[in-house]
Amino acid sequence: MAIKIYKKNNAGRRNMSIVKSDILYSGKPEKGLTVGMKSKAGRSGGKISVRHQGGGHKQQYRIIDFKQTKFGIPGKIASIERDPVRSGFIALVNYRDGEKKYILASEGMVSGKEIICDENAPIKLGNRTKVKNIPTGTILCNVELFPGKGGQIARSAGSGVALNAVDESVAQLKMSSGEIRIVDKECYATIGQVSNFEHNAIDIGKAGRSRWMGRRPSVRGSAMNPVDHPHGGGEGRQGIGLKHPKTPWGKPALGKKTRKKYKYSNKFIIKRREKKR
Repeated sequence: MAIKIYKKNNAGRRNMSIVKSDILYSGKPEKGLTVGMKSKAGRSGGKISVRHQGGGHKQQYRIIDFKQTKFGIPGKIASIERDPVRSGFIALVNYRDGEKKYILASEGMVSGKEIICDENAPIKLGNRTKVKNIPTGTILCNVELFPGKGGQIARSAGSGVALNAVDESVAQLKMSSGEIRIVDKECYATIGQVSNFEHNAIDIGKAGRSRWMGRRPSVRGSAMNPVDHPHGGGEGRQGIGLKHPKTPWGKPALGKKTRKKYKYSNKFIIKRREKKR
């Protein structure tokens, strides 16, 4: 896997790059595991509720098996594919009983490799087992927060959590942000980090490529008029002229804590994420 940088033939190609991999399947997805997606363009009831969304290429959603409930049944990876709505790659698995499923592709997965999800599965990259059976210090992905609910943590490209400790009934996980939280040790997790760790190194290169992905242009508030944004107005490049940044609707932004003070999941967090300097 490598980053391919295009030749600078024109302004749009300058610095443009993509992830180039020999292991990726270039054909069509498994038809029975896809469903059509309707574009909502960030609208609710016809009104824009999320700005800067709309357009984009037509997409098909791949049905991903986050629970991986085929316990004790080995599966062989048929192909590694791109997913238009996901940063990480996905893997098509052919199970020994004939069923096919899409799962998140983790580090080390290639076509032909055999994987298994079981309570006593071997500790190998791509296998899935209970957290209590995994050695401390192991990097995990697609981790359950509650037993049987399916993977909810570490699902984006290159992400993974470190297993810090396993106590009597819970396990401590360290996130890439520095946050440490606890989960039930009966939860399942996949060994290894999510594939396509080079995703963040991609340079989009031109505005049109953002439009293909359904992202519309965003305009700085300071470039608007006062009637359109609290930061607008002034001669030339003016500062915002306020004590703190605001949204177009006057709500505090950039640094304002939005998490509920008494959120139910506070008891699962041992250490909050480290503040960026």
